[in-house]
Amino acid sequence: MRHPHGGRHELGQNFLHHRPTVDAVVALVGATDGPVLEIGAGDGALTRPLAALGRDLLAVEVDPRRADRLRARAPGATVLCADALRVPLDRPVVVGNIPFHLTTPLLRRLLHHGRWRHAVLLTQWEVARKRAGVGGRTLLTAQTDPWFEVALHGRVPADAFRPRPSVDGGLLTVARRARPLVDPGERDEYQRFVGAVFTGAGRGLDQVLARAARVPVPTARRALAQAGAPPRALPRDLRPEQWAALWRALGARRRAGTFVYRRPRRSGA
Repeated sequence: MRHPHGGRHELGQNFLHHRPTVDAVVALVGATDGPVLEIGAGDGALTRPLAALGRDLLAVEVDPRRADRLRARAPGATVLCADALRVPLDRPVVVGNIPFHLTTPLLRRLLHHGRWRHAVLLTQWEVARKRAGVGGRTLLTAQTDPWFEVALHGRVPADAFRPRPSVDGGLLTVARRARPLVDPGERDEYQRFVGAVFTGAGRGLDQVLARAARVPVPTARRALAQAGAPPRALPRDLRPEQWAALWRALGARRRAGTFVYRRPRRSGA
């Protein structure tokens, strides 16, 4: 059987068997409240201890045989045989050991859909670092930061999974902000603004911002000063609060239609 999104390796899954990581995931979920959705349940390494929390747990597994076995192994959970890319993300907590080959589509879906409040995820290490802004923010991170807070909780060695993947994993949490930094109604315009700055030309952020927003360079420098950002910084160096401050300072929502956004090629989540 071949999974519709490619790969075999047990439908693209690398099963967790590292007890300290299991305990760390369960502890992070335990710090939240409300019903839980587990994606990519596999053999139930996380499902069984999550069920022991005594909360309403829906575990999703795409392999019918594994789903059948999991129903017997984790009677405290409701097991659904389904594709995680199609299951509604309507529970307050989402948790999962994400199949590495589905990391990008699953993360993009999480960040754009559903009513969940907290996510606890095992992903590829480099993806976890990028999403947490380690070493600078990426375009996707900067575009979603006003609505989500992301934290990195450690590196998980490749030996913690079977079959052993070629890369380490990372433990990541994503929390929906109680108070967004930018009005959700402005999300599309804001993301075009960030995209225009990330892909814009110029020798410094002041020039890039001026070109992207079509304002004079002194105006861009004043906006940067109001946001507490150096004019020679790079887009990846800006904190979420600084991006939001630039958006407000430039009245960007009104100018969003003028931004020139050269959409980059996707190279990972």
